[in-house]
Amino acid sequence: MKIRTVALATSLTTVMLLTGCSDGSSDSGDGRTTIDVWLMRDSVSQEFQQEFVDAFHAAHSDIRVNVQIQEWNGIGQRVTAALASNDAPDVIEVGNTQVAQYAASGGVVDLTDRVEELNGGDWISGLAEPGAIEGRQYGIPYYAANRVVIYRTDLFGAAGVDPAELTTRDAWLAATETLNEPDGQQGIYLPGQNWYALAGFIWDEGGELAVETADGWQGALDTPEALAGMDFYQRLQSLGQGPRDSDEAQPPQVEVFAGEEVAQIIAVPGGANLIVERNPELEGRIGFFPIPGKTPEKPGAVFTGGSNLIIPAASGEQDAAYTFVQELTGEQWQRELSRAMSYVPNRTGLADAVADEPGTAAMAVGAAEGRATPNTPDWAAVEAENPIKDYMTAVLTGGDPADAAREASEVITRALNP
Repeated sequence: MKIRTVALATSLTTVMLLTGCSDGSSDSGDGRTTIDVWLMRDSVSQEFQQEFVDAFHAAHSDIRVNVQIQEWNGIGQRVTAALASNDAPDVIEVGNTQVAQYAASGGVVDLTDRVEELNGGDWISGLAEPGAIEGRQYGIPYYAANRVVIYRTDLFGAAGVDPAELTTRDAWLAATETLNEPDGQQGIYLPGQNWYALAGFIWDEGGELAVETADGWQGALDTPEALAGMDFYQRLQSLGQGPRDSDEAQPPQVEVFAGEEVAQIIAVPGGANLIVERNPELEGRIGFFPIPGKTPEKPGAVFTGGSNLIIPAASGEQDAAYTFVQELTGEQWQRELSRAMSYVPNRTGLADAVADEPGTAAMAVGAAEGRATPNTPDWAAVEAENPIKDYMTAVLTGGDPADAAREASEVITRALNP
């Protein structure tokens, strides 16, 4: 998620928060302002949502909140249509990598002048950076999630491997080799097309998925740094029986972990719950640690998933909408949200809120080195075709890495310069 010069629509150039009511304002009939908020399905529990809304109403008696839960499927078209309308909701939760696409449409409020009072200097970069275009902040970090290593504590113990000592990628690779038994136990189950994991290794090496140049965006998988990241992925993937031509969803890697002797996988911590559901005998035998980096000084870079909050320019209640955003992304409710939903808070200084949750704590360590996909509204076209997956399979099945990387980079370049 890194910045491209986007030709933004005129209405986006400087859309500031309005004061008072406008023609699109909403009055509940009792003198209170009503704001419509779109939150995504399962991003928060019903219990947390009710607790927050009740507390918000108590603290802001002049504002009423109407939360409308949206489905992820087809959300892009619905948000785009809402931003272009005269009847948009007042706050919308969007995926962090989607902000550039929506901002380019010209219908999102510029919140740059609010960053300081929102403690933006402490925001997780993997949420903050994709929320900004040309140095202007449109998306406000809401919550984050990223991948960690989920491992079998009993298999690590039997092999004499202490995860606390796996502070470098080299140490991790050596331990995985120790854990790998070609005719039995897999040192790691890593499918060949887990491109999110590959992205982290590329970033560790100083490479990028794509870079912006004077002539537009260019795919960058064929740089020496990116090729070094793929080389590490190839060595790690070989220490298990993961398929070379599919990703972590085909077959679901949690099912593989639950049903076979697999020492570790790379996944979000919530995967552990799904594993135990499928194999209750693994209760109490699963642990977590951050993906190691090249050196002990910092963990490995990880792809940061999660959400941002945006305020549509068509909102008639932008002041009230901002108050909602300020509360939900502030310290009190970020701490409550992280504990309730096992998310990483939007600020690095709040990581202590999840210190007692091993999986989330490991995730928070990695989040400090979180990154996002290239910050261009055209990145969605890359993921739709996903030449990165094809590139990975080509290398893992014996293709020349440089040639395969060059071909994939050309596809990325074309997709990013329509």
